[in-house]
Amino acid sequence: MASLGAVELTYVPAAITGGCPEDHDHDEPVDQSIAEDFVEHNFREPPRQIEEGAFGQQLPPIDGGSAAWKVMFAAFVFEALLWGFPFSYGVFQNYYYENEPFRGDKSIPVVGTVATGIAYMGALFTTPLVKKYQRYQRHMIWAGWTLCIVSLIAGSFAKQIGTLILTQGVLYGLGALILYYPLISMVNEWFVKKRGLAYGILSTATGLTGIIMPFTLESLLNRYGYATTLRAIAAGIAILTGPCIPMLKGRLPPSHHSATRRTDWSFLKRPLFYLYATSNMCQGLGYWFPGLFLPSYATSLGLTPTIGALLLALFSVAQVFGQLASGFLSDGHLPLHFLMFIFPFVAGIAAFTIWGFSHSLAPLIAFALLYGFFGAGYVVLWARMGTALSEDPTAAMATFSLFAFQKGVGNVLAGPISAALILGVTDTANYGVTRYQNIVIFTGAGMLLSSLSMGVWYLKPATL
Repeated sequence: MASLGAVELTYVPAAITGGCPEDHDHDEPVDQSIAEDFVEHNFREPPRQIEEGAFGQQLPPIDGGSAAWKVMFAAFVFEALLWGFPFSYGVFQNYYYENEPFRGDKSIPVVGTVATGIAYMGALFTTPLVKKYQRYQRHMIWAGWTLCIVSLIAGSFAKQIGTLILTQGVLYGLGALILYYPLISMVNEWFVKKRGLAYGILSTATGLTGIIMPFTLESLLNRYGYATTLRAIAAGIAILTGPCIPMLKGRLPPSHHSATRRTDWSFLKRPLFYLYATSNMCQGLGYWFPGLFLPSYATSLGLTPTIGALLLALFSVAQVFGQLASGFLSDGHLPLHFLMFIFPFVAGIAAFTIWGFSHSLAPLIAFALLYGFFGAGYVVLWARMGTALSEDPTAAMATFSLFAFQKGVGNVLAGPISAALILGVTDTANYGVTRYQNIVIFTGAGMLLSSLSMGVWYLKPATL
């Protein structure tokens, strides 16, 4: 998915799973994975490499070696293609709006928001299943990979928006969800001490495809139409990622049983959690609209679809740098609550002022860069928010999944909300070119409410 974190670097699910390290259970008295997991979660000392696995076999080294980098290469390819496609949906959306058989349908945004929203919401349910059924992770990857490909091929035959929502939206999102979390679980097994580096590498994959994919999709759509483009993307994913699946192997021997530690839910008694949840929900509701509507906004101003693709590419570049900056600053350089205030605040002000008053390309470029930087930086703070609520590793995992679920809810709701907010009239002289003025206001309001809700912390921090 699009990059969501730095150091704990993410792009929708990577950030989620980065905050949810995996547990594994083995039959031997000396359980390597639990030992490594304990050290990893408590951050008390560098993880030790234990050479003997279950039944005495030699385990390959962590944080390096040919086997580890094969897994990283395969994960990089999947990250680039699996999430580069749905996060460039704004190009598809612009095409669907302007061409038959979906021309002008207000439900078009739902296709993209459902696909990515399912991945966020599913973290809460998928992560425990991946841990419990570790021995079937490869089967999950094959199943999810197949579903992604089939969903795009089926979508190419769609003639009604409901069919497109079901195929390119729901089924693709489910396939990506089933595939992605087992993949990240394997990465977590191979990279322990250098896990930040591993997620950093994966994050660059999303950034690179965010630059290239919009132009590729725009060119294919204009030349061949949506049906051929969806089939070409399905073929590309199959050809480029299929050979990588045999490279995806866990480092630790699969176990027949999983001893899952009991989750500490005591953080739910703290008012601070609900303050975080309010801020996160407001940010999640407002965040998605620029990525969906920048291309069509540009088209409303008379700019070409290629310009719309350019804006998405710049948006993706700014996201990567924003997440890197947020991760660095949250690592003890600035207070967490200040960062939770300032990132959505700047993004909201940028929406109200720059986006709403954009009547040419220059301010749209400025908005794409500014909003991409500050809007995407917020999600990197999830891991720090979890540790602020509890030092227990299971609580950190639970809070991270809950925050991701909230983000997914916002993502899914963005589609129907935008359908209700878009106006049927376009006037390039007015705020938000009239057609998108409600979208601009909703985006800015969501971001500012997220920011201002953190003001409660400064009013009565001791009671939270």
